[in-house]
Amino acid sequence: MPIVPLLRYKEVIKTFEKLGWEMARHRGSHTILTKEGNISSLSVPNHREVARGTLRSLIARAGISVEEFIEALEK
Repeated sequence: MPIVPLLRYKEVIKTFEKLGWEMARHRGSHTILTKEGNISSLSVPNHREVARGTLRSLIARAGISVEEFIEALEK
């Protein structure tokens, strides 16, 4: 299992946007991302760095693998 990178909030948002997720709303300290055809939404915390466990959970909730996320991050 690959190591989940330690990323800043904006890097996480940009990577999910590359994967087809869109910002639905921003309220308080969280940004909500949605994707057409996907019933779940992603709640990304607006922290300096998103914790690895939180990011792994977001990736799993998005229905992708860590490898796919890292590949999109590097594009």
